[in-house]
Amino acid sequence: MVAIIIIICIVAIIVIWLIASFNGLVKMRNKVEEAFSTMDVYLKKRFDLIPNLVNTVKGYTEYESQTLQKLVEARNSVAKAASLDDRFQGENQVSEALRQLFALAENYPQLRASENFVNLQDQLQQVEEDIANARKYYNGCVRQNNDKVMMFPSSIVAKMFHFEKKTYFELDNTAERQNVSVEF
Repeated sequence: MVAIIIIICIVAIIVIWLIASFNGLVKMRNKVEEAFSTMDVYLKKRFDLIPNLVNTVKGYTEYESQTLQKLVEARNSVAKAASLDDRFQGENQVSEALRQLFALAENYPQLRASENFVNLQDQLQQVEEDIANARKYYNGCVRQNNDKVMMFPSSIVAKMFHFEKKTYFELDNTAERQNVSVEF
């Protein structure tokens, strides 16, 4: 009789542990999805501002079509991204193209003086700050999720129910880590 009670207690502890581990993994997955959704709002806002910026710059620059074309192509690659990794790579290309565009604007004093350009630049800078904060939050959630998926004993439940590691949103090249050079 005592042995049966001990076995029932052990089984109950294992079942409670499985339920708690599963619920913890579901909670982390939902937190990562919520963090990505928050970041996605800011990425969409930047995505929507780019055509206005390109049109404003076109009016002032005559010979810089290559820089503008890179920005448009990067924006289009984000729209066509098939996977999350492709999306992150495209977003990094957009960031790099924007940095080059703002560096280029230094060569055009009349562009820098344009109220529309200054307004768009301010909006984009604010969105970039929001994206950076959302990226930090997203990557923190991904780290917590990946820890839970990879660490014993919750890794057992993660494998049983096919929970997987998530991808960080990282800078993919060293160009973004360096200053943009402006030549006159």
